[in-house]
Amino acid sequence: MKPTIGLEIHVHLKTLTKMFCDSLNDTSEHHPNVNICPICTGQPGTLPTINKKAVEKVLQVGMALGGKLAKNTKFDRKNYFYPDLPKGYQISQYDEPLVSGGSLLGVRLRRIHLEEDAGGLSHVGDFSLVDYNRAGVPLMELVTEPDITSAKQASDFARELQLILRYLEVSDADMEMGHMRIEANISWDMGTKVEVKNINSFSVVEAAINYELERQKVLLKKKKKIIQETRGWDDVKKETFSQRSKEEAHDYRYFPDPDLPAFEVSSLKSLSSLKQEIPELPEQKRKRFAEEFKLKPEQAEVLVQNRTGSNFFEEAVSELNELEGEKETGIQLLFNYYTTDLWGLIAKEEITIDQIKITPGNFADLIFLLLKKEISSRTAKDILLKMFQAGGDPKEILKSENLGQVSDEDSLRKAAEKIISENPNAVADYKKGKGNAMQFLIGKTMGQLGGRANPQVLREIFEKLLK
Repeated sequence: MKPTIGLEIHVHLKTLTKMFCDSLNDTSEHHPNVNICPICTGQPGTLPTINKKAVEKVLQVGMALGGKLAKNTKFDRKNYFYPDLPKGYQISQYDEPLVSGGSLLGVRLRRIHLEEDAGGLSHVGDFSLVDYNRAGVPLMELVTEPDITSAKQASDFARELQLILRYLEVSDADMEMGHMRIEANISWDMGTKVEVKNINSFSVVEAAINYELERQKVLLKKKKKIIQETRGWDDVKKETFSQRSKEEAHDYRYFPDPDLPAFEVSSLKSLSSLKQEIPELPEQKRKRFAEEFKLKPEQAEVLVQNRTGSNFFEEAVSELNELEGEKETGIQLLFNYYTTDLWGLIAKEEITIDQIKITPGNFADLIFLLLKKEISSRTAKDILLKMFQAGGDPKEILKSENLGQVSDEDSLRKAAEKIISENPNAVADYKKGKGNAMQFLIGKTMGQLGGRANPQVLREIFEKLLK
C-alpha cells in the first residue's frame, strides 16, 4: 500500500485592511470586536468591495510557484452556518480560482484561491463568545494534488512554502499566531480520504499524518471501512478524533456572489511589476550561496532560513572581499562569527536582525581585523559585544579601548616567564609530553594580558623557553 496525502494550506495575507471592507487587518489585536464594521459583521444592506492588494499577493505567489493565472475570475458564496460566520456564508472562490497548477518540491498544486476568514470562538463554562476581529481577513488557500507520500515530505513542503511566503512578504506565515493553518487529506492508495484539521505546527503535521496513516492501516487490515470524515488532532493524547462527516462541494451550494463583479485578471496593470518584484527565492539562493561562497549545503541552508539575515551576510561578504582584494576572503570565519556569536547575541536579546545596530560593513571590518591578526578571537568577541550594544566602527572601538593585539616579543616573553615561574606543575607536564599543558600556559598568559596576546607568537615563545 502507498500513502496518498494532499494538503490544504490557509494563509493570512499581510494587507492593511480586510478582504472586503476598510476594517484593519490586525490579527494581533487582543481586545475582541475592535476591528469590525457593518460589512465584515454581515449587516443587512452592506456591500463588499475587493481588496486589490490581496488579489495581487495571491497572483504573486502563483507566479513564484509556476502556476497559471486565470484570465477571468469571480468570487462565490460558500453557504454554511456557524456562529463565527456572521453572514451565514463565506465569500470564497469555487470554479474560477486566481491560480491553477504550479509545483513546489515536486508536489503539484491544484489551485490557489482567495477568500475571507471567519471569526473566532472562545468557550467559557457554558457560554461561547464570538470575536469578529478575524472575520473578513484576506485568506489565501493553496491546495495540492495528492502527490505526497510521507509525513516528512508533507512537513518539508509546508516549511518551504512558509519560507517562500516570507521571502515574498505576502504573509508572516507564523503558525503559532494562526497566520498559516494546515489541513491534511490522508488515505492509502487513493482510497477514502480523511481530512485532519487543527494542525498548528510542523511537528504536528508529521505526528497527525503518521497517526492517521497507522489508524487507517489497522482498519484496512481488519477489512473495516474507512469513513470519509473530518478529524481533529488532540495534542494531549497525540491522536486524531472524529469531528463530523466530510462535506462535499454540493453541500455548500456555491453560487457567484451577486455583490462582487467578475473581472479580467489580465486587465490588472500591476501584473508585470508583480513579476519583477519577485525576489531571489530560497532554492535559488541555496544553490548560489553554495557555489559562490563555497559553503556546504547545510551552511547555505542556515543562511537561507532568514531572508534579511542572508542579505546581511551577503553584504558583509561583499565588504570583506573589497578589504581583502585577491587574498583569502575569510568567508568561513565570517560565517562562524555570524551564525554563532552574532546570532547568539540576537537570540539572547530576543530581537530580529533588522533591529541590530551593527552594519554589514562594520561586521566585515571586525572579521578583517581577525584575518590580519590585529586582534585575538577573545578580543573580537569583546568588540562585537560593544558593537551590538552601541554600534560603531570596530577599528575605533579597538583604538579607544586600547584592545589591540600584543605581538611585541619582549612584552610577551616577560609575561610568559612569569606564568612559567608560577606554574611549575604545568611546565613539568609539558616536558613529559602532555600537549594540553602548553594550551594551559598560553591560556594563563592570555588571561594575564586580557586576551590581547598574539597566540601564534606566544606559542613560539613558550616553545623556546621550555626547550
